[in-house]
Amino acid sequence: MNANQQVLIIGFVWPEPNSSAAGGRMVQLISIFVAQGFEVTFASPAMDSDYMIDLNSLGVSKKSIALNCSSFDVFVKELNPSIVLFDRFMMEEQFGWRVAENCPDALRLLDTEDLHCLRLARQKAFKENRPFSTDDLFVEEVAKREIASILRCDVSLMIAEYEIELLQTVFKIDSSLLYYLPLLLESIADSTIQKLPSFEERNNFVFIGNFLHEPNWNAVQYLKETIWPLILKHKPVAVLQIYGAYPSQKVLQLHQPKVGFHIMGRADYAQEIVRNARVMLAPLRFGAGIKGKLLEAMQCGTPSVTTTIGAESMCGDLPWSGFITDDAQVFADKAVELYNDKQLWLKTQENGFDIIEKRYLKSLFADDFLQHILKVQIDLKQHRLHNFIGALLQHHTLTSTKYMSRWIEEKNK
Repeated sequence: MNANQQVLIIGFVWPEPNSSAAGGRMVQLISIFVAQGFEVTFASPAMDSDYMIDLNSLGVSKKSIALNCSSFDVFVKELNPSIVLFDRFMMEEQFGWRVAENCPDALRLLDTEDLHCLRLARQKAFKENRPFSTDDLFVEEVAKREIASILRCDVSLMIAEYEIELLQTVFKIDSSLLYYLPLLLESIADSTIQKLPSFEERNNFVFIGNFLHEPNWNAVQYLKETIWPLILKHKPVAVLQIYGAYPSQKVLQLHQPKVGFHIMGRADYAQEIVRNARVMLAPLRFGAGIKGKLLEAMQCGTPSVTTTIGAESMCGDLPWSGFITDDAQVFADKAVELYNDKQLWLKTQENGFDIIEKRYLKSLFADDFLQHILKVQIDLKQHRLHNFIGALLQHHTLTSTKYMSRWIEEKNK
């Protein structure tokens, strides 16, 4: 493969692998490109954060860019990337037309993270206390924007099989525009498994998740109000530790050590915390994508109890590393059973290792992904000819977004 490829990644935020699965995902993608000998530049309009990864240490150039500013045109023309990866559709909306105008031959990739329109439509249905239907997606303004973005790009990286199916059946998106690339992990060596804390050495229940993400905040409220009281009936002295980046005042107010409900805030070493917990609880009632917290639990040998949404697209036909249920009472019962029963705990721990080995190893996906990109790159003209709707959208977006953006830029002067 052409080793001197220039890859430009346009990030919604600077990657924070310790704050969210999205941050970890971005670092995985960077490492695939860097390992291939590609020159990688990561650009973002976001402010620097205290928790962002040091991109230089990954061998990546860092560049701050401005929204609605033609300075980006100068930058991108000079860099002349052969591959541009947009981190979420919002970045493609902002910068996609500029890339298309200044570097028309660059392969445009979109990393969806999770389908935002699916997460928001489910959230709306949940708030309105009714079941989600795929019809909900059509009224979602975000769906129109996100699907347009997918169509304008050459390939969209999808993290969950359910979402690929949804895009193909509900939105009739051609399979040539979608590519399945889940979160990627290294194989867990037997020696690592031997060193994990044993059943007896672990205690407490744990929940972990970035609080800026609405499904996580909702799950914590659900734990506090409904599930935790049910668990306490069985185990009056149980302890649940809730970790997550960016806790707001309303999150901190749920801290109630008297009933074993502890809001711990940001986890500096999330893996260490999850490794020392006996069971992870993740009662997610809406959301999309695959859940980094549940994969991390499997890596740490920590069984979990979650919902259908939590486990969606994660284990294929393999048995779950714990239990999946949408009933609060069953959830609480299974959590206690898993906490108390060593044999059951060991069996479900084993299931977790099995899921990782069969579904998430980097070695199963990285090479195929690079080959696929190269194939589309070589055949880009033909690939785009088959995507007429994408070309149509690109044409109209270029015209409308371009003049809107130029107007904002003039106004800002």
